[in-house]
Amino acid sequence: MFELGNKNIVITGGAGLLGRQHAEAVAEYGANPIILDIDQEKSQEVANKISSKYKVNSCGLAVDITKEDQVEKCCRYIKDIFGGIDVLINNAANNPQVGESGLKNTSRLEFFPLATWNQDVAVGLTGAFLCSKHFGFEISKRTNGGSIINISSDLGVMAPDQRLYRKDGLEEEKQSVKPVTYSVIKSGLIGLTLYLSTYWAENNVRCNALCPGGVYNNQDKEFLVKVQSRIPLGRMAKFDEYKGAIVFLASSASSYMNGAVLNIDGGRTAW
Repeated sequence: MFELGNKNIVITGGAGLLGRQHAEAVAEYGANPIILDIDQEKSQEVANKISSKYKVNSCGLAVDITKEDQVEKCCRYIKDIFGGIDVLINNAANNPQVGESGLKNTSRLEFFPLATWNQDVAVGLTGAFLCSKHFGFEISKRTNGGSIINISSDLGVMAPDQRLYRKDGLEEEKQSVKPVTYSVIKSGLIGLTLYLSTYWAENNVRCNALCPGGVYNNQDKEFLVKVQSRIPLGRMAKFDEYKGAIVFLASSASSYMNGAVLNIDGGRTAW
């Protein structure tokens, strides 16, 4: 029931940290991952490695998902080359970093630049809308339907704990915070998930949201101590610990799962 043989799966932000893991996960079960990224060289590099390792037909394409003409052109190209689309994974997003201390910390809401807000929303939310509009419509034409997976976050269902980023002795306006756009976008993706889950349901197109917790990536030790104390399992996720969920949501194993929000965060949202 987890078989994905010859399924054509579009992954936005596919050359990124978790995008590569999503691509490997579906390739391991026989799918053809189509890697979309702003960087052609990186997307093709990922596709080449996956094709070689898993003996599937993977390709990498350079697409700016904030530009509808590029998304539409890409969709036509994939349909012509692969014959159709079975699964879309809306993974692309800017990851606004907790700001550096300075005269004014621009990660803070009161100093957060409008231009940064617009760019973050364009990639993380508008991009997901455009990809769902075009790729999702193609999925709805498939005889057996398919699946849309929106990559949200534990911060899509809970507020960031800004105490994690505080530094003793620092003035308030210099204190770092998790930027507002991340939570807004990840919450918005859950709203998009609910909308899409009913929109093409008669065509057997399911849509679910995956809300992963943070991934260990050599973060500052002080931060790790703080964040891990807030996770019941006592640690952040490993790179590959979301692979099983991706395969589940993409395959017929989750055939009756639609409009769901799947938290995989070590139990953090349970507290």
